[in-house]
Amino acid sequence: MRRFQALLPSLCLALAAPAAAWQAPPAETPSIYGEVIDVRVVNVEVVVTDRQGNRVPDLKPGDFRLTVDGKEVPIEYFTEVRSGQSVAAPAAEGEAAPAGPPSATPGGAVGTSYLVFVDDFFPVEFRRNEVLKSLKDQLAQLRPEDRMAIVAWDGGRISVLSNWSGSQNQLARAFDMAMGRKARGLDRANELRSFRNDVAFSSQTVGDNTPLDTFSRMDSSSLNGSEVAYADTLARQIEGATSAVVSAMRGFANPPGRKVLLLLSGGWPYSIVSFIRGNGPIPTSRQVPDGEQLLRPLANTANLLGYTIYPVDVPGVGTATATPEADAPFAFSSFGEQEIEGTLRFLAQETGGTPLVNNNRSVALAKTSEDLSSYYWLGFSPTWKGDDKRHKVDVKVTRPGLEVRSRTGFLDLSKKAGVSMMAESALLFGGFPGSLELPMRLGTPVKTKRGTIEIPVTLGLPASLLTLVPNEGKIAAELELRVAASDENGNSSEMPVIPLKLASDKPPKAGGFVRYDTKITLKGKADNLVVAVYDPVSGKIATAQAKVPVPTP
Repeated sequence: MRRFQALLPSLCLALAAPAAAWQAPPAETPSIYGEVIDVRVVNVEVVVTDRQGNRVPDLKPGDFRLTVDGKEVPIEYFTEVRSGQSVAAPAAEGEAAPAGPPSATPGGAVGTSYLVFVDDFFPVEFRRNEVLKSLKDQLAQLRPEDRMAIVAWDGGRISVLSNWSGSQNQLARAFDMAMGRKARGLDRANELRSFRNDVAFSSQTVGDNTPLDTFSRMDSSSLNGSEVAYADTLARQIEGATSAVVSAMRGFANPPGRKVLLLLSGGWPYSIVSFIRGNGPIPTSRQVPDGEQLLRPLANTANLLGYTIYPVDVPGVGTATATPEADAPFAFSSFGEQEIEGTLRFLAQETGGTPLVNNNRSVALAKTSEDLSSYYWLGFSPTWKGDDKRHKVDVKVTRPGLEVRSRTGFLDLSKKAGVSMMAESALLFGGFPGSLELPMRLGTPVKTKRGTIEIPVTLGLPASLLTLVPNEGKIAAELELRVAASDENGNSSEMPVIPLKLASDKPPKAGGFVRYDTKITLKGKADNLVVAVYDPVSGKIATAQAKVPVPTP
């Protein structure tokens, strides 16, 4: 999610006392829960082929060697998926067969959950619609156990066009909605054209061959002023796009079966500098973020959640196939196409998918379904707690002459970071799939002398959210409160974590709510507010979203 300092709504929280029946113990009170055991399983999907590219069946757990950060780890879960069916792993002599993933019943069909992310910010509309129509026409490729969700992003907030569904009719209507949305690729093309006009103008000389822009230069040491400005703009746009994809995956984090992201991206160059310079000299200094630095959060989140990315090339600015009109205002080159395809290749390689470019974009769903028909599912349990670090994963087959395709790593998020990402998804979606309802009432905002806006907030904490334990003669619960604000452009505030420690003489009624009152102080032009309350023991989360009311003068 983009955070730009100039537009950033500043948010701070002042917590008022809770309702009389529930009181907050002193902040220094130790946790009432003790240590919470976190049991996790990391799944790695593996495609094995021979030298001719044919899938290799009937491999056993002992045929694989799985290492994490260079150290071999035992394969605790194993199953082969063949023609969409789960095949039970054979047991080695004297040993029990390893269990398969919970969603893969031996002999049963293994469904695929396709999350389709439509980028409306970079692509050209008619090229985007060509890909969308082809996906709509291929919905018959979905099997009865498959499902699909469709979201679209226009540079601001994400729109959910269809939640998880196996209905071809419902999904077809969602694709029709997607094709009716405005694409903003022409805006990106005009930005590129304006940049290149500036470069052309500044390179002109006068009199004694002095450049009009004496600070403009095209050497191998650095970018000039026009290049830096455009590069920074493009880097922020790509960062916003990747953040939106991350939030979409977090928002649809727990579907059953194999998880696949069909990423319809419309022109994110891997190297922004190479994209700008084309066949010109490439600066040796790194003045703008690009490549892996911008894309790594997306790949890490996909690997964390078990999503395999199949990027679909939707021609946009910088590609020769963006428009059929010869005089259209697009500046493209083979270098531009190479850099954009480099992004697709990176995301696919890091997560174990394949890029769908050129003619394959018109058969994206069919190609993806075919690729998912046969693979191996390996699983292991990390011995460490979530440490917010990236871990390298390597899979090899001990039999000679075979090739392996799988993810290259995973980001092991702590619970705190994971919940914050879920709350960020709620900020984009206006809710979070699977979250509990959190009744919220906003009072009348009041302008303060410091130029901020103070808003009274009343929350109804669901009783089903709370993990209640006896503590010092009372019934107690500990929660985490997160609050964030955003503006109409999708820019968001930071998301502080406020611990809530509550206690009462008696538990709330089943199905009821616990009232909690607070005040929120906003600074900036925020128009949207999201509140998330998380129980770290049960892992449940309740979210609420509301428009910020107009303050009283």
